[in-house]
Amino acid sequence: MHQSRQGYWSAIGCYVIWGVMPIYMRLMKSVPPLQIVTHRLLWSCLILLGILWFSKNLKSLISVITPKLLAIYTLSALCIGSNWLLYVLGTNQGQVTEVSLGYFINPLVSVLLGVVVLGERLRPWQIAAVGLGVIGVSYLSYSYGSIPWLALGLALSFGFYGLIRKMAPLGATQGLGLETFILLPFALAYMTYLMFTHQSAFTNQGWGIDLLLLSAGLVTTVPLLLFNNAAQKISLTLMGVFQYIGPSLQFLIGIFLYDEPISHEVLTGFICVWVGLFIFAMEGFWRHQTRSRNAA
Repeated sequence: MHQSRQGYWSAIGCYVIWGVMPIYMRLMKSVPPLQIVTHRLLWSCLILLGILWFSKNLKSLISVITPKLLAIYTLSALCIGSNWLLYVLGTNQGQVTEVSLGYFINPLVSVLLGVVVLGERLRPWQIAAVGLGVIGVSYLSYSYGSIPWLALGLALSFGFYGLIRKMAPLGATQGLGLETFILLPFALAYMTYLMFTHQSAFTNQGWGIDLLLLSAGLVTTVPLLLFNNAAQKISLTLMGVFQYIGPSLQFLIGIFLYDEPISHEVLTGFICVWVGLFIFAMEGFWRHQTRSRNAA
């Protein structure tokens, strides 16, 4: 499969999984958010350790670790760790629509970082599409009546995570493995504290919660591996476009599944963003068709 096409499907896959993840997270409302994040980290680390071991990439990862590499992946680990925590907090506190706003803002952050840092260029119709997105997000922020700090935190943390992973030298599995290894000591220390103080939800809230916490590693690892694979194969600008899939699904889940209130003003803002996405997608499709005809 062509690398760019593989990148397209990886991006679509990760954003669909992230889009429906609020359903999974809401099943663990009784578990404190930091504990959920800790379990995501612990089980993800074990899964990645297994993948690296069986693929014989663990030794090669250890051999290339330098202070500079550790610094790069410590930054990306902090970005993704803080993003996880904000996501769980928002989802379990009944703020799924604001969470979706964060991920609507995130593609604009990705596009901006792609243009400013990586020198990626936008074509005229792409500029128009991004402009509509900016208008929609600005109107959404205005409609909320205050600065949406949760949404901004989600957008910035994941936007910079994508930028760092785009520029980082390691592959998807090795990079994600190193990130989880860096955060692992903190997770183990926190889990030890919870066990000694009898505050751990694991094994104390029934087998259903235990299964959900145990599956956190798989739910976390699969979309992140897809994301990192996509980030290395397609442009950051295009990643920003695909990123609208996730918050669109989150928005629909928040409104129709969890009955979160939505005003006409907020709906107008979301429609602006969706129209911008449609223009961006159609421009890309038209350009691809034109290139195919010219090549023929």
